[in-house]
Formats: sequence, C-alpha cells, structure tokens
Amino acid sequence: MRKLLDFLSKYNYWLVFILLEAISLCALFRFNGYQGSVWFTSANTVSGKVMEWQSNILAYLALGDNNRALTERNVVLEHRIAELEHQLKKLDTEHSYTEQRTDSLLRSYQLLPATVVNNSVLLQDNYITINRGEADGVRPEMGVVCGTGVVGIIYLTAPHYSIVIPVLNSKSNISCRLRKSGYFGYLNWDGGNPLYAWMNDIPRYAKINTGDVIETSGFSSVFPEGLFIGKVNQVRNSKDGLSYRIKVHLGTDFARLRDVSVIISPDQNELDSLSVQLKEKSRK
Repeated sequence: MRKLLDFLSKYNYWLVFILLEAISLCALFRFNGYQGSVWFTSANTVSGKVMEWQSNILAYLALGDNNRALTERNVVLEHRIAELEHQLKKLDTEHSYTEQRTDSLLRSYQLLPATVVNNSVLLQDNYITINRGEADGVRPEMGVVCGTGVVGIIYLTAPHYSIVIPVLNSKSNISCRLRKSGYFGYLNWDGGNPLYAWMNDIPRYAKINTGDVIETSGFSSVFPEGLFIGKVNQVRNSKDGLSYRIKVHLGTDFARLRDVSVIISPDQNELDSLSVQLKEKSRK
C-alpha cells in the first residue's frame, strides 16, 4: 500500500494530465459530429485489423488440429470411394438393360407389385409365398417377374396370398430360347446351386457361345416373349447325345429375392373364361 501511495505522489502531475486529456478527448468526440465520425471510423478500422490479426493467429495455431481432422476425413472418403468403385464393377450391365427391356415388353400388361413373405432355395422343390391373392386379381398360371428376370408361375391362390412355383422347382418347365439364334427349349432345375438351371432340347447344329442371353420364347400365355432369364454358362451334350444341354446362369438371385411383380395379361378375363369352360367340359 505504501508503494502505491509513493507512486501516486511521485507521478501525480502526469496522472492528472492523462485524466484531463482523456476528459477533453471524450468531450471533443462526443459533442462534435465531425471529430466523432472520424474517431468512430478510425477506431473501427483499428479494431477490425486487430481482430483480423487475432483470427489469423488463432487459425495458424489450429492448423495442426485441422490437418489431422482433414486427414481422417480423407481416409473415410477414400474408403467410401473404393467401396463405390467396387460396387460399380460388380454391377452387371445386362441387368440395367434387362429392366428397360422388361418395362418395354410388359408395357401392354398390368404389373401387380408384390413382396416375398416366404422363400426357400435349398430344397429340391422350392416355393415362394407373396402377399397378393385373389382379392388383388391374382390367378393361377400367371407369371411372376422381378427387375433381373423371370421368377416363376403362380400355383395356388388365397384371398390375400399366393404360392409361386419358382424356377428353382423340379416341376417348373418354362419355354425359353436363345436370343441370338432363336433356338428354343425348356428351362428346368435339378437341384443344387440356386444360381443355375438347365435349358434342354437344343439341336446340336445350333451355334451357342458362352454369355449368350436366354429369354422367354412367348410360346405360352404366361410370359410374353423376350423376358430375360439368364446367360449361357456351359454347353454340354444331353444324355442320349442327340441335343445340347445348356447350363444357364440365372439373372435372378432367389436367395435375396424380395420385390416381385405379377403379370396380368390384358386378355386375362378371356383366358379365365376359357379355363372355366375347359373345366366344365372335363367334368362331363
């Protein structure tokens, strides 16, 4: 306390001078418009520069943390890019073309969307249950497709559910053909790998290459012609040696099947009428 009093007594003239200068400057800038505006502008400029320097200094001091955060973010983004590139490489261009072709071929048909509620792929005779039935207009012998190809044929119907015989069933017998050459046969499945089925009864003089497209022939009222089924994987001789037996890589992955569509023909009422007449005649 003694030192503070000594300091004030020693420099009292200077302190009084500084105080009077401060009071005079305040009075000058407060009661004179021009001087006040000059002070305001200058003060803002100085304070702005000071804050800018402060911001630059703080940003410089934070460069280390920012660089670490950017590095971590870049690692995450590079990983995502690698995953996307991997997925793009896995995509089969035939599938996107297949979806466009399917939409074009089925333009005159009504497609009833449905969801698979029960499915199997490991049995000799697999079945699929979908959440559409008679109340939705579903009838036996209607075709079922998905975005990547043919699924199967409606077998039994209830008011709100239906059972489908898929390609992966020994009772399935779908008329199909080679898109390139037009030779037709029948698609069957004899168990085993759910990604493959067999196309039988192809004449030995037919020219077949691995990768050739197999599609529906249109020789039935179930599927219109030209729907994608799969591609040629192998060509073998039949048991009697009189024809070829083609191993088909199916376009539909039944193990991951969820969304399908039931094909309702524009002539479905006429087809139903003929079926009723046939049943009545068979009873007589």
